[in-house]
Amino acid sequence: MVPVGVFLFILVTQVSAFPICPKCGKMKVPYPLSTGENCGDPRYSIYCNNGVLEFKSAPGFYYKILSINPLDNKLVISPPMLQENTCYSPDLSLGGFLLDENLPFNISTRNTVMLFNCSDNILLSPLNCSSSSFCRQFEEVREGSGCRGTLCCHFLKDTSMTSHRIRVRIGGCTAYTSVVDKQPDDPIELWNFGIELQWLPPF
Repeated sequence: MVPVGVFLFILVTQVSAFPICPKCGKMKVPYPLSTGENCGDPRYSIYCNNGVLEFKSAPGFYYKILSINPLDNKLVISPPMLQENTCYSPDLSLGGFLLDENLPFNISTRNTVMLFNCSDNILLSPLNCSSSSFCRQFEEVREGSGCRGTLCCHFLKDTSMTSHRIRVRIGGCTAYTSVVDKQPDDPIELWNFGIELQWLPPF
């Protein structure tokens, strides 16, 4: 058994080898998140681009980071805004949002995902594609107006689904958005648009 003193020394040594990264704009970058080779843990890479903190997906698309909760090991990124007057997500050509499964990030179970402009095949899935689906409310705001009248569905990103992607594609659904911690009766004005990610601690 390793003595407690030795364990604490190793732990402190490991942490000190990865100093905390400086702020990006007004946002703090808590450990283990890393914006460069000389700070944080490189397995937890995020990016500071012109004072804006961003998360890069496996295919290379950048998503703005809206908030970070280091106590819960979570961060929230902005879902990409739908292209104006269309029903296409900007990351459609990349298959939507995809995480590298070899990295310590995954999609949390607090995301309500809405899919738009879907093919009829989606009706074979267990998703809620009814007239009362939350996606119908999103179609009524300016950003979602290009999807009005398309087949849309919503689902809670639970543990039975892959925790590494939100898929869109031609021939399937071509657009999506996501709301964090949505309550059933919340009006759209209270929706917290975002994709919540969680990370495994480094120790």
